Amino acid sequence: QVQLVESGGELVQPGGSLRLSCAASGSALSTYNMNWYRQAPGKQRELVARITSGGNTNYLDSVKGRFTISRENAKNMVYLQMNSLKVEDTAVYYCKADRRLPRISEYWGQGTQVTVSS
Repeated sequence: QVQLVESGGELVQPGGSLRLSCAASGSALSTYNMNWYRQAPGKQRELVARITSGGNTNYLDSVKGRFTISRENAKNMVYLQMNSLKVEDTAVYYCKADRRLPRISEYWGQGTQVTVSS
């Protein structure tokens, strides 16, 4: 079992920056792929960024060049650095851990609200 707790979401002006954190407990994160998803009101949840257990990263096209996902396995932490924030980045951001071995497993956090508004 993995418990995930997100933090760092807040109200920020367009063009501003935020760093979201995801703290894990219950199991070491090093063998998990880690993801940040977001869900805006009335929209489906979408994958924003992913970092594999090996350190490979992928990003949603609309955040490429602005967001950076990183992980600190020794601290069981995952981060999402968000720069040049836009109003359309407003959403609840969720952290997810997943892996296939030794068995398929997936864990979600409760989410943190990011609001970009002037």
